[in-house]
Amino acid sequence: MAAGIYKQGQGYWVRLMSAIGFGLLSLMGVAWLWDQVNGIQIGDIEPVFVSAAVTIVVMLACGSTGYYLIGRKPKMVDFMIATEGEMKKVNWSTRREILGSTILVILLTAFIALFCQIADLGFSTFFQSVDVLQSS
Repeated sequence: MAAGIYKQGQGYWVRLMSAIGFGLLSLMGVAWLWDQVNGIQIGDIEPVFVSAAVTIVVMLACGSTGYYLIGRKPKMVDFMIATEGEMKKVNWSTRREILGSTILVILLTAFIALFCQIADLGFSTFFQSVDVLQSS
């Protein structure tokens, strides 16, 4: 097998977004790792050089792993290609449908909140009238 990308040109958007997500996770992990190894001194080497070396090694390892998983591993790449194909078949909602559904959810939420408030006031009044609760 050549050193190139497996099935290059197929599943472009899924691979691109997966690479961006993997890269962001790797960068967040490296930033955390920098803080963890900050201040560690090995021999006469300055702590900042130790932190830089450790994070560079981890970044290279993450980059190699990401390249292998997203660009070279046949099962993973075939899954991504199939995922992009299936996403093209999805019947996406229109802006009008989404807006209508959002308004409906907001109104129903407000109605349920109002109903719960009225029921709470009713039960509170009832239990105060029969001296189960003390009025505050």
